[in-house]
Amino acid sequence: MDLKRRQPIGVELVKRGIVTETDIQKALEYQREHPDMRLGDILYELDATDPYKLIKSIGEILGEKGMLLRANMVKINVTDYISLDVAKKYQAVPFEIDNGKIKVCFSNTTNERNINTVRLLLINKGLVMETYITFKKDIEEYLKSLEGGVLEENVRGNANVSITELVDTIIKTGMNRRASDIHIEPLVNEVRVRYRIDGDLYTAFRIQKDKQAQLIGRLKAISNMHQEKQESQDGRILMYDDYNIRVSSQPNVYGEKFVLRLLKKDANIRSIFELGYPGDEASVRKSFNKRNSITIIAAPTGEGKTTTLYSIIDYLNSPEINITTIEDPVEIRIDGLNQIEIGPKTTFSGALRTVLRQDPDIVLVGEIRDIETAEIAVQAGQTGHYVLSTIHTIDSIEVINRLRKMGVSDYDIASILATSVSQRLVRKICPKCRKERDFTEEEKEIITKIMTKYNEEVNFEGLKTYDAVGCKHCDNSGYYSRIGVFEILNITDELKEAIVRGEASTDIRKIALQEGYRPLIVDGIKKVLNGTTTLEELNKKLLFY
Repeated sequence: MDLKRRQPIGVELVKRGIVTETDIQKALEYQREHPDMRLGDILYELDATDPYKLIKSIGEILGEKGMLLRANMVKINVTDYISLDVAKKYQAVPFEIDNGKIKVCFSNTTNERNINTVRLLLINKGLVMETYITFKKDIEEYLKSLEGGVLEENVRGNANVSITELVDTIIKTGMNRRASDIHIEPLVNEVRVRYRIDGDLYTAFRIQKDKQAQLIGRLKAISNMHQEKQESQDGRILMYDDYNIRVSSQPNVYGEKFVLRLLKKDANIRSIFELGYPGDEASVRKSFNKRNSITIIAAPTGEGKTTTLYSIIDYLNSPEINITTIEDPVEIRIDGLNQIEIGPKTTFSGALRTVLRQDPDIVLVGEIRDIETAEIAVQAGQTGHYVLSTIHTIDSIEVINRLRKMGVSDYDIASILATSVSQRLVRKICPKCRKERDFTEEEKEIITKIMTKYNEEVNFEGLKTYDAVGCKHCDNSGYYSRIGVFEILNITDELKEAIVRGEASTDIRKIALQEGYRPLIVDGIKKVLNGTTTLEELNKKLLFY
């Protein structure tokens, strides 16, 4: 519902006798406490007047058709035309088709970009969109009711399905939908199941609350957890041939939540270039495989650090090199490597001490978490080994500050750090349903401003971008799989001197930019310009406009 013109709407509604000035005053007071709500939605929430007359009048004022959305008015299957996630994102519900026209109600008809995105999705299905306006509350309630309709037919609506079959279907559905994680979450009146696919969580369905105890019991049984313990536990499910499933349980106020991490046992290692690493063989050789040094991959949790490490190790692996990895846990097994898994009685630092007596050439340490591990890794690099590891930081330059805060000296950082790489994962536009179009003037302005800032040239002649549409291949999301966006900081002699001098990260960044370093956004924009992802998806991850 439109709020850009809330004052004229309020005045007009009073003139039409739909509400009183007192009603408007109460609504404006309510809005001060709920600034994200629009005037019409507030009047509806406060039950200030007849809702049918209210929405009809608001529609007339805005030049739209107003309607009250009720479940019995939706005469089509919404998810046959737009995905549930698109419907939630744009607050849109298609509700009827008539002679090639599809009627769609929105909570806000003034956001032309959102309207046109949905319009394009429907045009691609051969339908002309007719817009209606309705209350946001009704759209949200209707979409919530649809969240249970995504599960496979053999479980959907089948009250007689056994708990064993239910759990098996939850897991197999996650596998089929390429989920990395399955969240099984007790809520106040139900149990919600969500899948993380390409980095985003999607609600799959909801289970009746009375099945919660049986569901938890089955999950604990197949994960080798203690049934009686009402506390956090870790377990594994090994009953699926192709997967090693890590399970974590955590009590909450409504029961015990489970997260299942789906790890393929024999997953193919993607090459560093398939992951989106910029440059060529020469640049990879420049950044990696340096003796007497450390390479660190930096990113927040869930941004693909481990995958990049595996790709680097696979690139470097050969019978002439002794490679040992220390991981928590070993996610992918690679033939020819000595892979050590951290257990209850093993630490990264303890394992690393032992590994250094095993004559390694390359050592992969899953994560540098503390000063003890950091110091041993530094010693390993200083004694002729090549060490690969990860750190949780926002970018490659902040790796230096992170090591400093751990207690590593500036001298040791400068002498041993060869390369730090920061990365994020963005979704790739689905190649089967993407819709080609020209860049808008607004998009050109945003891109040009960013690239000019970093002395990067951009020419839009002949370049196209794409809109995410949605099809069966991408589960109606418009995106399929993910690719890395990278920034690489190779530590040059000048940077070493700046680190030894104790220069702040802002000064180090200035020197790095002069030496060829470019931040994440530059590689991201290049992937937008070559059609791999969209500006909207990149902004979702990096927040630059």
